[in-house]
Formats: sequence, structure tokens, C-alpha cells
Amino acid sequence: MQIINVLNGVFWGWLVAGILLGTGLFFTFRFGFLQILHFPKIFSCLRDTMKSEDNSVSGFAALCAALGGQVGTGSLVGVATALASGGPGAIFWMWITALLGMPITFAEAVLGQLFRVQNPDGTYRGGAAYYMERGLKNKALATLYSLCMIIAVGFFIAMIQSNSISAALTGVVDVPPVVAGVLVLLLTAAVIVGGIKRLADVSSYIVPFMALAYIAISLFIVITNITKFPAIFSLILRSAFSMKALGGGIAGYTMKEAFRYGVARGLFSNDAGNGAAAGMHATANVKHPVTQGFAGMLGTFFTTIIICSCTALCIMFTGALESGETGINLTQIAFGNALGVAGKWVVFSAMALFGFTTLLADVYYGEINLLFIFKGNFKSVWIYRIVLAILLVVAAIMPVDTLWSLIDFMAAFLVFFNVIALLGLHKYVVFAIKDYFAQKKKNKGTEPVWNWDKVKCSEED
Repeated sequence: MQIINVLNGVFWGWLVAGILLGTGLFFTFRFGFLQILHFPKIFSCLRDTMKSEDNSVSGFAALCAALGGQVGTGSLVGVATALASGGPGAIFWMWITALLGMPITFAEAVLGQLFRVQNPDGTYRGGAAYYMERGLKNKALATLYSLCMIIAVGFFIAMIQSNSISAALTGVVDVPPVVAGVLVLLLTAAVIVGGIKRLADVSSYIVPFMALAYIAISLFIVITNITKFPAIFSLILRSAFSMKALGGGIAGYTMKEAFRYGVARGLFSNDAGNGAAAGMHATANVKHPVTQGFAGMLGTFFTTIIICSCTALCIMFTGALESGETGINLTQIAFGNALGVAGKWVVFSAMALFGFTTLLADVYYGEINLLFIFKGNFKSVWIYRIVLAILLVVAAIMPVDTLWSLIDFMAAFLVFFNVIALLGLHKYVVFAIKDYFAQKKKNKGTEPVWNWDKVKCSEED
């Protein structure tokens, strides 16, 4: 574990951050500042994807399922960990990661649509491994990515959800953590066996409700402490660029810690760059890949800029950061300071719902990558589910620091492999963008429709 921690220091100290932020900056220019100049388009595209045909997955349902995988532990536990380890400045770097991560998520969603495959039941599956093999024509890279995805997301990140839900429950009720682990297992099984359609449907009901409720309660805490906002915002900016330790007890925080933990937890909160969300966006039945690309950008913006900011501000406004706690316990202290005993129940409810929808997405990501490796053999999925069932219960009593170290280590490789594919295939995304806006200009008021034969034509673009 010592070796892994040393490597994590190298990976997340500058290497992964540089790759992600550099790629995001390149895509920002290459795609014409989509996340800024066409930001309103995100919401109009969302409106156009609310419904689906037949028994397919709508673009909205796919977004909610992707958000279920994004608005999870990273929004409560990840933010608290970033603040405890990197200080207030980490929040600024989380914002930057989100801003530059939006065009990356856009590219992942578009490529997920372009290179997906159809399941026997008429639904679709896809993701980073699929566009690596079918688009980049690199089976070795796709296989390595899938293996890392199964281990990192299908197992480790799924386990952190069980661990965090259990920790949140034991924070309000005196029960053994293993009891929560078993409960999480049973609820997960009830949804997962229904396939991607049931997962998307469940997420489309849970995600909007839980997100709006959490935002409303967080805004109440912020508004009641609004006089502290100028000082808190100033502290965030100063901590983000300070070369000297600011606050944080004995050691304090510097720009180095703020940058490292802000980028690492920013990625964990919105999945931008690791290719995970591409698997969920690939399932959407939409008229044009760019439509789902805009939905993907909304997921990154909403998760990190909105939800994570709510958690961070509540922690800083209530003085909870001085408690010395980390993880979900720090978030519970923050809401407890503001709302009393009810605050801890708010965090438990949010963690239970956020963590549950994230867990559903994590299991799905593990399954589609297993299907990629085993060429659609669904028997492998059941073996995976049995192994994961055991691990979800075990995870409820595992040390959280160990899981975080393993997640950071594997997530770095996901980024390395995925960025290679994104850069190699970005011409397809550019072609799709040009086609989308050309149709919008020619047929005003009509939603662009993608001609699937154009994928072959784009190779000559």
C-alpha cells in the first residue's frame, strides 16, 4: 500500500491533473467554446430528450442514470475529503476541473453514441472500451481499459458507496455496519436484475428529487449564513494559489495540496476524463449524438459546480472544517451544526440516495465492460454480481482510507487510457458538431437528425 500511495502522489500531484486540464483546454478551443457560447443549448436539448420511443432509454433517463453515477459519494464524501486534505482552495480547483471537464464529457457522450452496439432486447450498450476498439481500432487498449474499469469502478468505487452509506447510517442509528451492507446489497439486486431500462427508470425518479431537495436544504444553510460569504469566497481564492500554509491546524494547506485534491476529487465527482459516463450516455435513444453530448455537459456542470459547491459551502459556513474530521462524518457535522439532529438525518438520507444511484451506475459500468471482454456472454455478468455481492457487505466494515487509495490508483490509469482514445477520435466529435449546427442553420426549429452512415464519411474529414 505504501508503493501505491507514493505513485498516487506522483499521479495526482501533477501528471493526471496536467493531462486532464490540458485535454479540456484543447477541446475547449477545438470545439469552439461549447460549454460557454452554447451553454443555453444544454437545457433545450434536455427538453428534447425527455421522451423515448418504444421500450428504449430516453436521453433524459440516460442523463439521470449518468448523474446517478456522478452525484454520489463524490458530492458528499469526496468534497469533504478534498476540503480536509487540500483546504478551501481545493474547491476552486474542483470548479476549474468541471469547467474544463465539460467538453471532455461532451466528447465521451458523443463517441459513446457513435460507436455503441445493440443488445438482444433492442437497448444499446457502449462506452470508452467500445469506441477504443470500434473507432480507434485498438483492441489492446480497449481490453486494458475494460479491466481497469471493472476493478476501479465495478468493484472499488461500488464498494466505497456501500462503505459510505454504512458510515452515514451508523452516524444516526446504533446498528452494526454490516447490517447496512446487507440492506444495500438487497436493494441493489432488486434494480440491477431488471437491466439498463429499469436502472434508468429508477434513476429518473430518484435523481431529480434527491438533487433538488439537497440543493434546497443547502441553500437554506447558506442563506442563513450569507454574511460569511465574502470572507469564505476570499479564503477559497487565496488558498487556491497560496504558496504558504493557510489555516488547517498544525500543517496548514498550500496550493500543492489544494490543486492535487481539488482535481482528484473533482474528477471523482463528475467522471470527466475517465470515460465512465460514456457507458450510460451510449444507451440513450436520441436523434443526434450531439444532443446527448450537451446532456453530458449538463451532468458535469450540475454535479460539481452545483451539488459539490453546496456541500463545500455548508461545511465552511458552519465551521465544521475545524473539527478535524473527514469524509461523510465531516459533512454530517456541518449539517448537524446548522440543523441539529435533523441535519445528520438529512446527510444520511442524501448519502443513502446518492450512494445508491451511484452504486447502480457503478455495477452497470462493470457489467458492460465484462460484456465487452467476453463478447456479450451474459453468464459472466452473473459471476460478477455474485462476487460483488460479497464485496459490498465486506466493504461496509473496511477502512475507508484503503479504498480511496486503491480508487485513486486505478482511476489514474482510466484517465491515461481514455485520453489517448479521446485525442485520437476527436475528429469524429468535430464532424458531429459541424453536422449538428449545419442542420440547425438550414432547418430552423427542427431538431437535427443524425445519419449513421456519416460515421464512415467522417474518416475523410
